[in-house]
Amino acid sequence: MAATGWSGRNAIGWEMVRHLAPGQTPVFALECSYPRPHHAVVAVFKPREAPLPRATRGTQLPDWRSLEARLHIKFKNPALLKQALVHTSYLNENPGIDVGSNERMEFLGDAALGVVVAQALYLEYPDVDEGRLTELRAHLVRRDTLARAAVRLELGEFLQLGRGEDAAGGRKRPTNMARVYEALVGAIFLDGGIAKVRAFVKRSLGVELAALRQSGMPYDPKSKLQEVIQSKWQTTPSYKRRRTEGPAHARRFTVQVIVGGRSLGTGEGRSKQMAEKQAAQQALEAIEKDEGEAVVS
Repeated sequence: MAATGWSGRNAIGWEMVRHLAPGQTPVFALECSYPRPHHAVVAVFKPREAPLPRATRGTQLPDWRSLEARLHIKFKNPALLKQALVHTSYLNENPGIDVGSNERMEFLGDAALGVVVAQALYLEYPDVDEGRLTELRAHLVRRDTLARAAVRLELGEFLQLGRGEDAAGGRKRPTNMARVYEALVGAIFLDGGIAKVRAFVKRSLGVELAALRQSGMPYDPKSKLQEVIQSKWQTTPSYKRRRTEGPAHARRFTVQVIVGGRSLGTGEGRSKQMAEKQAAQQALEAIEKDEGEAVVS
């Protein structure tokens, strides 16, 4: 059955239908030369949903579902995850956006991570004293360990960086990787509490925890040197910083290890800890050499 034509009123109504907002359902009756039907004709328009845009790396936030699937976490408040991925350099180049950097979240994540790792070590190594537990915790939460975990999760691909930092290799910089991992832990803590953090740390640091079980205590030249010095001379070594060079983002430290007023070794590194470990290793080698020469003579 065909309509003989549109009246002016229906023509206007049809034009209004074309401009309805998505989700609105117009109800109208056709006017034609045949009798009006008993029920009005209902036309339902379902606009085609546009696909979610894929973000350009470093300019917008990437797809939430992809990142959450990678983390095996569903955030109740995705804004927390968003903030955990915002580097300070991104804010400097994009003033006025509605989120802050991840630095405060990094602070919180560092504390939550320390508690979770300390508890895990306390339960797993009931016969290990406080000093060694402290060393194990430091080994698991140090920059390089966290950076490796962040790389496995490919967090660098989701990190929001300024163009300059991105061009300088910021997505692979160990410091950035370790910090975004800590910020992510902070976001997880705020969103789901310490139990969610515990589950995430167990998954993301599983490689390091398993290696610790298999190989035992990691070798630490500073701890080894302290044992040797206490055994031989009943004292403890001290470390003195001799020199700091380079710009703020690329410092180099020179440190000497001192025993009884005598320098036993010198080390250099991008952090005081690295320089101290190198100095301790050099001191151990010097002590071993002196003992060898004493035996030969």
